[in-house]
Amino acid sequence: MIDLHSHILPGIDDGVRTLDEACDLAYTAAGDGVKVIAATPHVRADHPTTVEMMEAGVAALRAELLAEEIELQIVHGGEIDLGLLWAVPRDELRRFTLAQTGRYLLLEFPYRGWPLALNASVSALVQQGITPLLAHPERNPEVQDRPKRLGELIAAGALAQVTAASLDGRLDRAAESTAKRLLELGFVHVLASDAHGPHIREAGLTAAARRIGDDGLARYLTVEAPSAIVAGEPVPEFPQVRLGA
Repeated sequence: MIDLHSHILPGIDDGVRTLDEACDLAYTAAGDGVKVIAATPHVRADHPTTVEMMEAGVAALRAELLAEEIELQIVHGGEIDLGLLWAVPRDELRRFTLAQTGRYLLLEFPYRGWPLALNASVSALVQQGITPLLAHPERNPEVQDRPKRLGELIAAGALAQVTAASLDGRLDRAAESTAKRLLELGFVHVLASDAHGPHIREAGLTAAARRIGDDGLARYLTVEAPSAIVAGEPVPEFPQVRLGA
């Protein structure tokens, strides 16, 4: 499996705090069947991560995992806040793209409301050749009330990522039911951990993948679509599936 959303770089944001915690998270992810994990630190007002900080963190963590013989590939990324999106220089924004292919960017979906800039930002990124991957929209009350509204952004060219903890019941019921509804609507392309470490959220995709109730869809969300994103290739179409209870 490939996990495209994690806060595995130590001491940068609200994710893991130490290199030991980063290694523990990596060990847990590898044990759960994850082969590749994207380091996607927050890029927002309270955690103004620079692209140099992210790249240095990835290099240091890769070296540590090699030394510890933990078989997990770390790729570059960043979780970009809508409010800072256009403050990041264009060349740096492309360095924040997932695996630095210049094609897919993890965009933090607002936790509340539906800002006027959201639709416009999605369209502007698509026009620049960057596909936004919307992080955890199932946690937003507007989406919870009107799941079909997310279709506006999908139609505009965005992709969506739901959090494993939303599907396997570790978060609230509203997030769980909304995540399932978005799957039914065909609006989800990636399942990711959004792992922060022992103090917030651990790694792990297997339990959530099993809760989906369809092996083909689970593979699409954790292997096929993420593989295409890491390679900078077009994401395959959402499969025709029948979800379990």
